[in-house]
Amino acid sequence: MQVDQVVGCESFPCADVRHECFMVPDIDVKPAKVRAVMISEAAPENPADYYYAKGNPLFQQTTVQAFKDAGADVASMNDILDMGIYLTTAVKCGKTGYGIKSGTIEECSKILEKELALFPDAKVFMLMGDVAIKAVNYIARRAGEGRVIPAGSTYKIRGQEYFFKGKKAFPSYLQAGPSFFIEKSKRRMIAEDISAALGLLD
Repeated sequence: MQVDQVVGCESFPCADVRHECFMVPDIDVKPAKVRAVMISEAAPENPADYYYAKGNPLFQQTTVQAFKDAGADVASMNDILDMGIYLTTAVKCGKTGYGIKSGTIEECSKILEKELALFPDAKVFMLMGDVAIKAVNYIARRAGEGRVIPAGSTYKIRGQEYFFKGKKAFPSYLQAGPSFFIEKSKRRMIAEDISAALGLLD
């Protein structure tokens, strides 16, 4: 299944993102093999930085390092995919500033909801950063399930048990992008959260 052929945006209503940077994974995935989904913030400004871009894109570099920090023997996005882990972004367009408006996250969560529905056998959801957490909370609310992750600073709420669609959800920090190499304390927590999530896949 080619994800970008079944998931997309029709109207592009959001004003605070760069529509020309719209990206949905353009990879061929076997849904039954996806055991975990990692959701990060937004598509990069430069398509060459995206997870599945050719070469050694920035999102691949930081994500591979995050998995290595967690003890995983990986060297590329293909290695991570081979583990049954699918990566995507909560917001499919690039940012125009530092933050993303709640209305934009809610709107784009409708696309994410369709995307996640493609992987009914996923056991784990890794929510990398506030935008991913908000997006999943919006999806859960629409389904009448209430918040998946409570309000509060990530360092205070991580490490507890949360569930999304009956599957374990891990709130963590953003692992995609240049800030990953700068913020060492967050990098350590990201590794702990990925390690805990991977432990459920064994």
